[in-house]
Amino acid sequence: MLRHVISPQDLSVKELEDLINLAKDMYSHPSDYSEKCKGKKIATLFYEPSTRTRLSFEAAMLNLGGSVLGFSSADSSSAAKGESVADTIRVISSYADICAMRHPKEGAPQVAAMHSSIPVINAGDGGHNHPTQTLTDLLTISQLKGRLNNLTIGCCGDLKFGRTVHSLITAMSRYTGVRFILISPDELKIPNYLRTEVLDAKGIEYEEVSKLEDVMPKLDILYMTRVQRERFFNEEDYIRLKDSFILDKEKMALGRPDMLVMHPLPRVNEISTEVDEDPRAVYFKQAEFGVYIRMALIYTLLKEAGKIEG
Repeated sequence: MLRHVISPQDLSVKELEDLINLAKDMYSHPSDYSEKCKGKKIATLFYEPSTRTRLSFEAAMLNLGGSVLGFSSADSSSAAKGESVADTIRVISSYADICAMRHPKEGAPQVAAMHSSIPVINAGDGGHNHPTQTLTDLLTISQLKGRLNNLTIGCCGDLKFGRTVHSLITAMSRYTGVRFILISPDELKIPNYLRTEVLDAKGIEYEEVSKLEDVMPKLDILYMTRVQRERFFNEEDYIRLKDSFILDKEKMALGRPDMLVMHPLPRVNEISTEVDEDPRAVYFKQAEFGVYIRMALIYTLLKEAGKIEG
């Protein structure tokens, strides 16, 4: 059966659990999977720049014994000549066994999936979805906290435009006992649709605050994002607020001993480098886990498509 993953919601809670458990086994026993995709190819079609996502997809396929082809920007593809996504994926379907696509236009991977004869994984489409980052986040939480329920999660920074935060809130809202503390300036609060269609609709407890240090002692997980100067209407508001959303040693001292600090990366200045040595800072470990959850997803989709044996 041909299956695509365009949104985290394409996977049931049971399927998420199976993927996470498979990724954990791949992490613990990598040699058991080193030839599972031998002879298979992944096409990484990246119409905009990426470091972690593109390279982790490629590392994932290489770890499974497969090979990689693709491009890293629209300028280096026939898109520069005006070729449509639909035509590109029709051609790529005859070259590769599975595809990971990043595109600046929301919905482009969905269009590709409609015209593809190989599984398509959305590797990020504009501000819309980034499902494998969400899977990475879930694996990180599950592996390091031992659970995905009964957690207080603080999301800090740009909650209005940050697609990783939107996807994480939507995904974690499917688990019991999850509570959110949303830390941002008024200009960058979560979109109304997320408040009404996810949090309120599911009766999930949350609070919105404007100072990180006030809530640090309550958090099991702190998920940091960047507050961007360009999101503010005036420079004075940015200057007034920007330091409130920079994580440093002083703010870390207010957190629980077992709190985790996560970040989808890249960071700019929202987490001081002095925090990197704190064992609670797991954002680089998070990036490492991204390879294993992508291995699990590639393997599972190829198996479901009948391209490899289980």
